[in-house]
Amino acid sequence: MTENEIKLKAIAALTALRSGADAGFVSDVLAEVMPTQFVVPADASAQEVGMAVLEQMSAPLSALVNGFITAFDALADAHDEADPPVSTEQILQDLALALAREDTD
Repeated sequence: MTENEIKLKAIAALTALRSGADAGFVSDVLAEVMPTQFVVPADASAQEVGMAVLEQMSAPLSALVNGFITAFDALADAHDEADPPVSTEQILQDLALALAREDTD
């Protein structure tokens, strides 16, 4: 699967989630981009196996993150262009503060 196809899966997952799709469906969409098999040397140590798996997972995970960032940037630009009473930055700051408070409770 190409990086662009993975980004499209991320956007599809966000769209499905916002449309009220079942969380299981969204998870299945995201799982489609993850490898189901890994190539590791037969005589590899546990550390070498871990590194091989990590290397094979890093590209799809990076593409998913890039897809989420692409979607967020598009939505944030559209939001801010509408001259809202609350900017995207303020919404993010408020969210960060709320999450930080949850960690201290």
